[in-house]
Amino acid sequence: MKMKDIQKMMKQAQAMQAQIEEDMDSLEAEGSAGGGMVRVVLDGKKNLKSVSIQPDAVDPADVEMLEDLIQAAFQDASRQVDDAVSAKFGDVSGGLLGGI
Repeated sequence: MKMKDIQKMMKQAQAMQAQIEEDMDSLEAEGSAGGGMVRVVLDGKKNLKSVSIQPDAVDPADVEMLEDLIQAAFQDASRQVDDAVSAKFGDVSGGLLGGI
């Protein structure tokens, strides 16, 4: 393979990685728990963008339940990110996502 071909492939891979990064930043997934009492929104890199907690979910006598609901909502959103990334990129991304 010629050096020029390798350089062209590297530029294409870099462009594809930049597009994937942009798509990951714009992707959002909302997870919920407790019948929607707790909702979280993650971006495509699983960074937490927002948390919404209904007043009914707040019981000072049972903080552990609220903690569990937040964790469950986060896990729900995380699964949705995984599903969206798999559906959008499949195996095409290979190792380009860096273990996200």
